[in-house]
Amino acid sequence: MYAVIETGGKQYRVELGTELEVELLDVEPGQEINLDRVLLVVDGDKSAVGQPVVADAAVSARVLRQIRGEKTISFKYRPKARRRVKKGHRQELTVLKITEVRLGAKSAAAEANEADAAAAAEREKVAKAAARQAAEDSALADKLKARKAAPVASKAAPKAKAAPKAKVADANVAAPAAAAPAKAAAGSSPAPKAKAKAAPKAAATDAPASEAASKRPARAK
Repeated sequence: MYAVIETGGKQYRVELGTELEVELLDVEPGQEINLDRVLLVVDGDKSAVGQPVVADAAVSARVLRQIRGEKTISFKYRPKARRRVKKGHRQELTVLKITEVRLGAKSAAAEANEADAAAAAEREKVAKAAARQAAEDSALADKLKARKAAPVASKAAPKAKAAPKAKVADANVAAPAAAAPAKAAAGSSPAPKAKAKAAPKAAATDAPASEAASKRPARAK
């Protein structure tokens, strides 16, 4: 919603929050004033045109400060007359900030307040959702860390018990080493057994030979 107002013989297009410099007014900084001459009010597709002013429209403003405008130079020159006139001027101005634009029962300030409240509620909702999500992410990260730490602890426990197993292995290794001489001593005895067994085999081989000789027929002399 915006409006066209008239003050100081000039027209200005204003809306809620607009700051403008107008001709000097007899007011004090911080004072709230009403600008009565509202020539036009536009609200979306609707518009109200004054003849010359809109009857049920009102524009309010707050006085910010009184200032002086930039210097303007006025120079007059008349040739062949040796006449030159130079003047400077700084206009006295009043700075206003529009705080309300009203058309009938509709208020731009009320709509802006509702929009600000809705935006604040949405921001608070988003902030709460972000905080909740951050808390959930932190809890999930802690769970993952705990799960990763558990296997490491279980793997570290057998490593601590590995020393006794090494001792047992050493004992097992030492036992065969001690038994090696006994086996070596035992291994020397089978030689006579082999010889003892070999003798009967030889005798057995000789026995069939003598039997064969006895079975041969005797030759005639």
